[in-house]
Amino acid sequence: MAGRDEIVAHVNGLLEIERFPEFAPQGLQVVGGADVTTIACGVSCSRDLFERAVELGAELVLVHHGLFWRNEPLVVDARLRGRLEALFRGNASLLAYHLALDAHPTLGNNAQLAARIDATPEGPFESVGLGCTTEPVSLGDLVDRVSAAVERTPLVFAGGDREIRRLAISTGGAGHDLIRAAHGGFDALLTGEPEEPSGATARELGVHLIAAGHHATERFGVQALAAHLAERFGLQWRYLEVDNPV
Repeated sequence: MAGRDEIVAHVNGLLEIERFPEFAPQGLQVVGGADVTTIACGVSCSRDLFERAVELGAELVLVHHGLFWRNEPLVVDARLRGRLEALFRGNASLLAYHLALDAHPTLGNNAQLAARIDATPEGPFESVGLGCTTEPVSLGDLVDRVSAAVERTPLVFAGGDREIRRLAISTGGAGHDLIRAAHGGFDALLTGEPEEPSGATARELGVHLIAAGHHATERFGVQALAAHLAERFGLQWRYLEVDNPV
């Protein structure tokens, strides 16, 4: 058993949340019980996730995409009310970490995905992404690695037949960074979602885009963080998958 506030303070410091200007509050978003024995984690908030977490007996739910976003109406509608009611029934707390969890050098979504496809980090890419090197690999072989890691078939825009030696990774919705990846000398960008111009950009700049799903590319950070907390504080943890094709 561990104290909720001790866990929150540890994660806030570990992820250095003050370094990341955000459009969503990071850290403790819903206050539940003071003591924690079990953590349930998932990618995004949903009533389904919260109900399953409470049924599991988790006193703390850890997510990447939290309840509150500054571009959404400030109203407790049926969606938000249902989610809150599920947490309140279990007296469960909610912790959410967005950009800070993308960017962490070992526990973050980018670092965790890089490790699963044998890419070696060399430094940052844009605000929260990761620049990596690989042994020379064809686009097809890299796509096979990504498919195995995220358990889905990515959408691919080829930028010719160039081998991949330098790879930019920015999980989630970073298709807009394809031009910056090309200008930065990367052979490919691995992200979750493309943008409408991505196909033409890939062809015209000779840079590959692998879009493997926003949800699918961001499943690993919460799991790594939950496992870290379980080891540090002597807790149980469980990842709860809520299927999302986006």
